[in-house]
Amino acid sequence: MTDPLEKAAQAFRAALAEEEEAKRALSEAKQRRTAVGEKVSALRGPLADEIIRAARDDRKQAEIARITGYNRERIRQICRQAGIKPPID
Repeated sequence: MTDPLEKAAQAFRAALAEEEEAKRALSEAKQRRTAVGEKVSALRGPLADEIIRAARDDRKQAEIARITGYNRERIRQICRQAGIKPPID
């Protein structure tokens, strides 16, 4: 039978190993989050350009919102920043 001290030490070592694995996974997740955040930032401008182009082509806000996933208020904000009035639904 296992000695209680050995059993406790074994459980502690297992917990330490689990903690190290969790730290490694967290570090990898943080790196991935940073990379994905940079990708999102890089794509935000081209998406805004296409929203503006669509609004200038008289596409309806509801359609632009449906396609982009932005709400209509965000579509209006992007268009206002570009100096255009988006089409009203």
